[in-house]
Amino acid sequence: MSAYLVWILSGLGVLSLGVSIGFWWRKRIFEARLENIETLSRKMIEEAQRDVVNIKKEATLQGQDIIFQMKAACDKELAEKKREQKKQEDRLSQKEEHYERRAEQLAQREAAAARQEAELVKAEKKSQALAEELSLLEAERIKALEKTASLTAEEAKELLKANMAEEARFEAAKLIRLVETEARETADKKAREILALAVKRYAGDYVAEHTISVVPLPNDEMKGRIIGREGRNIRAIEAATGVDLIIDDTPEAVILSGFSPLRREIARQSLERLIADGRIHPARIEEIVAKVTEEMEQALKEAGEQAAFDVGVHGMHPELVKTLGKLKYRTSYAQNVLQHSLEVAFLCGVMAAELGQNIKQAKRAGLLHDLGKAVDHEVEGPHGLIGAELAKRYGEAPAVVHAISAHHEDVPPETVLDVLVQAADTLSGARPGARREMLETYVKRLGDLERIASSFNGVAKTYAIQAGREVRIIVNSEQISDDSATILVGDICRKVEKEMAYPGQIKVTVIRETRAVGYAK
Repeated sequence: MSAYLVWILSGLGVLSLGVSIGFWWRKRIFEARLENIETLSRKMIEEAQRDVVNIKKEATLQGQDIIFQMKAACDKELAEKKREQKKQEDRLSQKEEHYERRAEQLAQREAAAARQEAELVKAEKKSQALAEELSLLEAERIKALEKTASLTAEEAKELLKANMAEEARFEAAKLIRLVETEARETADKKAREILALAVKRYAGDYVAEHTISVVPLPNDEMKGRIIGREGRNIRAIEAATGVDLIIDDTPEAVILSGFSPLRREIARQSLERLIADGRIHPARIEEIVAKVTEEMEQALKEAGEQAAFDVGVHGMHPELVKTLGKLKYRTSYAQNVLQHSLEVAFLCGVMAAELGQNIKQAKRAGLLHDLGKAVDHEVEGPHGLIGAELAKRYGEAPAVVHAISAHHEDVPPETVLDVLVQAADTLSGARPGARREMLETYVKRLGDLERIASSFNGVAKTYAIQAGREVRIIVNSEQISDDSATILVGDICRKVEKEMAYPGQIKVTVIRETRAVGYAK
């Protein structure tokens, strides 16, 4: 037991000794670490102090640099301001010298003006004295003239006025005739050149439309099928298309008669499809006519688009294009109106180019000038005004709208474009082969022209020539003077325009000649 206790006590002694040694060793380590930390802290503090000193030095140097730069900038700015101030002082001194010189000049001018004013006062007094003396002399002269002529001054003035008025009228008439002759020669020459160039550059087809269409048949038996039982097929065709079917002895052919080319074309296509199909009865007829009518609407639109493309006119409203296409099946004096519109557009463009005008606008106005003819059977009024209203409704330019309304002078022409459309319309209608009229129309026109021209005093003979496009009038030289002949031409033209309706224009020529007749015996 005592040995065990000794062993325990010895163990406890060893343990306490180990603890004491461990505690001492840890204390030594802690002291060593503390000493290292203090050393490191001192080093860091020293380095920080050195850094502070360096930063202060750098800051001092930077501040000195900034101060130096600012001082240099201030010195430069101050020097610049001094130079500017010096320049301003120089300018001010120059202005002062200039003003001083101006003041001296003004003083000299004022002195000269004062001298001139004094001289003018003297001259005015002298002129007043001379005027008074002249008035006295004029009064004495008038009294002497009145005594010599047995007329008062007022009577002499009236007589002189009457003589001067008569002489002025005579001279004015001569001047008017001279100016009109020169202007007409120059204008006619230039106009003929432009019109000839426009016509020469256009090669259009001669157009002749008829009021009938002929549909060929495969055989004569088809006529009976077209007529149908008790004529119900032919009545259905006429009712659906609005044209007359003429079935006569003409072999293998049926004639469609009607004044509307559009309806005739619809009837022709419908009949050809019915013949090719072979099924001809009222229900089928109505179906085919409706289908052809629908296709015709599309064809009219394509015709309008093609016309606009050919002329180079773009950006038109679709309704205008469709209405323009309807002119393909519209005629005027047997001339196709769509072809006529294309001609007018081309001629307008050529003449506009020669005159330096807007070519695209001229072509546009020429293409649309007869637009109203497509709907004039549906709307009351002249086709020019109807077409202008349509163009205005669908956004055309005011100049184009006015040219359309003025091309037959439903409104007065105001611009060069208006006159160009009128001239191109006349050229297209008047060129050889463009239009056909009945003999009775020509005869009536000739008679009306000669009747109107003969109704004026002093007219001896009248001749209507060129199918009524010109009238030549021979006047009595004893009743009509050269100056009066000019006035007579204008009066006849105005009466012809007022009382007659005609395409194009009519030339009026008054001929005055003096004849000396003698007899040798």
